[in-house]
Amino acid sequence: MTFEKIISLMQKGADSVGFSGRLKFDCGPDGLILLTPEGVSQTDADADCTIKISTENLGKLITGKLNPITGVAMGKLKVSGNPAAAMKLMTMLKG
Repeated sequence: MTFEKIISLMQKGADSVGFSGRLKFDCGPDGLILLTPEGVSQTDADADCTIKISTENLGKLITGKLNPITGVAMGKLKVSGNPAAAMKLMTMLKG
């Protein structure tokens, strides 16, 4: 899945759920995605929580092929900052 497709899917999910908070996905050399109440952007700004994850695993995460808890346990993603903000993501992914 392309980085652009991931951004598009995240925007649709955020629009349908009304995401609150500021969550940043750091995909290393592919870039970053910032999820805020205003929408999804590739702006590097402060966030409540940052998730370091590969683009491949982020694609799996948002399509339900990677459980967030399992991803953390297996080292496929690393969460820093407020974990409550990351928990909001689980609600959005189920929505």
